[in-house]
Amino acid sequence: MTTTPAQKKCPEYYEIDAELEDLNLTLYLVGEFGLKNLTAFERDIRQEISRQKLNSVTIDFSKVCYLDSAAALALLQMEKDTNYQEIKFLLVNLSDESKGIFSVIHENALMQRSFRDLPDKDSFIRKIGQSSSDIAGDFAKFITFIGELIVAMAYMIRHPETLRGKDVFFYVQRAGVDGLPIVALIGALIGLIIAFMSYLQLKMIGANIYVPALVSFAMIKELGPIMTAILVAGRSGSSFAAEIGTMVVNEEVDALHTMGFDPIRFLAVPKVLATIIVVPILTVYADFFGIFGGMIIGVTSLDLTIKTYISQSIKSIQVFDIITSLIKAGVFAALIAAVGCQKGFQVRSGAQDVGKFTTSAVVTAIFLIVVTDSIFAIMFYYIK
Repeated sequence: MTTTPAQKKCPEYYEIDAELEDLNLTLYLVGEFGLKNLTAFERDIRQEISRQKLNSVTIDFSKVCYLDSAAALALLQMEKDTNYQEIKFLLVNLSDESKGIFSVIHENALMQRSFRDLPDKDSFIRKIGQSSSDIAGDFAKFITFIGELIVAMAYMIRHPETLRGKDVFFYVQRAGVDGLPIVALIGALIGLIIAFMSYLQLKMIGANIYVPALVSFAMIKELGPIMTAILVAGRSGSSFAAEIGTMVVNEEVDALHTMGFDPIRFLAVPKVLATIIVVPILTVYADFFGIFGGMIIGVTSLDLTIKTYISQSIKSIQVFDIITSLIKAGVFAALIAAVGCQKGFQVRSGAQDVGKFTTSAVVTAIFLIVVTDSIFAIMFYYIK
């Protein structure tokens, strides 16, 4: 039986307040609605509905403090019965936990029902407003989580014995060592593609000698960090979100709270530290294989020797470019791990929530990577 987390604080009673206006019945549910009082509250609601002919029935959940899957199933059955009688049935003001209960039973139960249908002319504006509100809310939650993460990191610096070193090494292996093959493959292919496309253009003016410099500069300056970050976001960011989200669903995070542990310090800090350690290393690794991929084209198609290709590559690389590349990689790593952990903690109930926030973690991380890279490009241009 699926239940909401509020079970412990909920009073063991229920009330149903009815309000009728122009054949539109609104029922305000108060208290606890579950298997043990299912027969009673279902009878009361059906009696209210059957008193007279109605146009619509609205069930208000704003004061419901406990709901389980049995009650949700009964309400969905009522919705089916009233729709058969051509009576509009609405569920409004559901909490996130209640939405999760309905989502387990019926895939359409997560529809936004907090608002009655508005005229078509207002729907577009309403969607824009709702989307803007959601984006602002997500941003505020992310900033709040970043603040909590910084506090946890500061505590760890002051008390290094609290750092779970084994977990850090575990995530270093999972996010870094396990990702070496795919990073090497993608890096080599990107370098090969850049070299080949550059060769097609530069051969027309006899400037093949500049292909190694172009590949090296592009890989180290931009493509290495951003490509590695996107790969890590897809592999590790999603993994962090799914892992923490599953722990939330299984109430393991609540258990940590009960035992006096800070979940952010216990779960998020090792993941963030491990990602910050491995992403710069993976970036250097991707740069190397990118240059190697370009060298394959240089040697086989451009008639360049290995020595010439390497010397031309070294000439185009500056220490400042390497340092900025590693700085970007470190910032990208922090964003990926923070977003993945934050989205995991946002999960409330059900496997559907885990999938939703795992996807959101990857999309949000990639978006932030691109935006941050744009900011770095402008900033480093003026610093240099």
